[in-house]
Amino acid sequence: MTNRLTVISAQRIGQLSDTAAASPRRRQNLNLHPVLEDPIQRLFNAMEPGTYVRPHRHARELGWELMMAARGAFSILTFDDEGTVLERVDLGAGQAAAAEIPANTWHAVVVMAPGTVMFEVKPGPYCAVSDKDFAAWAPAEGAPDAARYVAWYEHARPGDRIA
Repeated sequence: MTNRLTVISAQRIGQLSDTAAASPRRRQNLNLHPVLEDPIQRLFNAMEPGTYVRPHRHARELGWELMMAARGAFSILTFDDEGTVLERVDLGAGQAAAAEIPANTWHAVVVMAPGTVMFEVKPGPYCAVSDKDFAAWAPAEGAPDAARYVAWYEHARPGDRIA
């Protein structure tokens, strides 16, 4: 076991952003937790405009999620069970720095600036099968209609619902 600090340099964050920009998904994460079974998941998530984050929720008692703008700007949208926007929080320079999403809350993220990097903390362990429920009213990642959702997210406000 090591007692050394984990240091993430600005250069490493820049490389992470470059990887995200070159990725078909337009995002890339850097896990700080050593294993997916870790009880506290900590990660940087580099994201570029145009990435689609399907609305989802973490349907478990400890399904909260803390998101912080480390660089750039993004917005968090929360939804009711039918897909109507309940809240929009803009994070980044000159705006809110972080937001915590309660368990069982439908949410999505839209990236508002190139080179955006989010720092995220949430309870683990991570299990791909049970980590999140996806909203049935939104298209899957990679679906033809996903780009329309990203464009709508950019301007969606409380009370809006995509047609």
